[in-house]
Amino acid sequence: MSNLLLAGLGGLFGAMGRHGLSGLSQRLAGSTSFPVGTLAVNVLGCLAMGLLAGLAESRGAFTPERQAFLLTGLLGGFTTFSAFGYETVQLLRSGMPGQAALNVGLQLGAGLAAVAGGLWLARQF
Repeated sequence: MSNLLLAGLGGLFGAMGRHGLSGLSQRLAGSTSFPVGTLAVNVLGCLAMGLLAGLAESRGAFTPERQAFLLTGLLGGFTTFSAFGYETVQLLRSGMPGQAALNVGLQLGAGLAAVAGGLWLARQF
C-alpha cells in the first residue's frame, strides 16, 4: 500500500479519535466555555508524537510505511499541533532557539490572523 494511502487511512482513524476524545473531554469538564476538549487532544497528541518519534529516532522502531500511517496519518488526523510541537522541539534540540521562537510566533500569529481573515471574508458574502 502506498504511503499516501497509509497516511489517509491513519488520518481517518485520527480524526475519529479526535472527535471522540474532544467531545468526551468537554462533557467531563462540565459546562465551561474553555475548549478543554481541544486542549486534551493537543496535549495527548504531543505526548504521542514525542513517544513515537522518540522510538523511531532511538530504536528505528518504524518502517517508512508505519511512520506514514502513525505519525503523518494517525497523529496528523488527531492533531497537527503535535507536528508543530515536534518541529519546534527539534529546532531547540538542534541549537536553533531563534528559529524555534520564529516558528512559534509565525504559526500562532499567522494562524490567528488567517482565522480572523477568513471570518472577515465570510461576512463579505
